[in-house]
Amino acid sequence: MIIRDLAHLQDILDNGPYTFPGGYPLYFVMADGEALSFDAALGNRELLYGTFDHEPPTIEDQEWRPVAVEINWECSDLRCAHTGELIEAAYDTGDDHERA
Repeated sequence: MIIRDLAHLQDILDNGPYTFPGGYPLYFVMADGEALSFDAALGNRELLYGTFDHEPPTIEDQEWRPVAVEINWECSDLRCAHTGELIEAAYDTGDDHERA
């Protein structure tokens, strides 16, 4: 789901890290294409909000500008670009591409 504006981002953060209904885990897609965990977004809320001060966003905003929120359906090795922590997957398929 594309993040329309600052108010939309605030609503997403206020509603928590899981979809309703379903309880699927959410993560953010940043303007530079990286993934950001919901916890990292909450911890850096003011930084994310500040990127909406400029329309269109500046080059400096690209790293911290969330452009979409997505469900991590099956990627069990998706990592947060900020913390390096794994982002929870809704389903574990056991098909990690890192396995030999």
